Amino acid sequence: MIQMYTYLDVADNTGAKECMCIKVLGGTRRRYAGLGDVIIASVKKAIPGGDVKPGEVVKGVIVRVKKPTRRPDGSYVRFDRNALVLLNKEDEEPRGTRIFGAVARELRDRGFLKIVSLAAEVV
Repeated sequence: MIQMYTYLDVADNTGAKECMCIKVLGGTRRRYAGLGDVIIASVKKAIPGGDVKPGEVVKGVIVRVKKPTRRPDGSYVRFDRNALVLLNKEDEEPRGTRIFGAVARELRDRGFLKIVSLAAEVV
């Protein structure tokens, strides 16, 4: 469950390390985002020489959340940290070429097949 001012780790190699959610996309009164939802975020920490700089406003998809997410078979999936993958603004493809850590299976249902294929593990 991600809302405004939530800090998230960045799970790709764009150079950003930490982002803060500034908007949840998908409706005028949408307050929370979960796995596979797209958000607008501000980069708070980044490595020198990376593609993105601190203060840059980026679009990203949530790949891991701490809040348990219920699946249709009755099981729950929960991660230890909140994380997102940065997206291109126009075509919503990942900006990075590598994805670090596990990602949720819900991304496949949402159409982020490129992220699922780049990830080392799909939970």
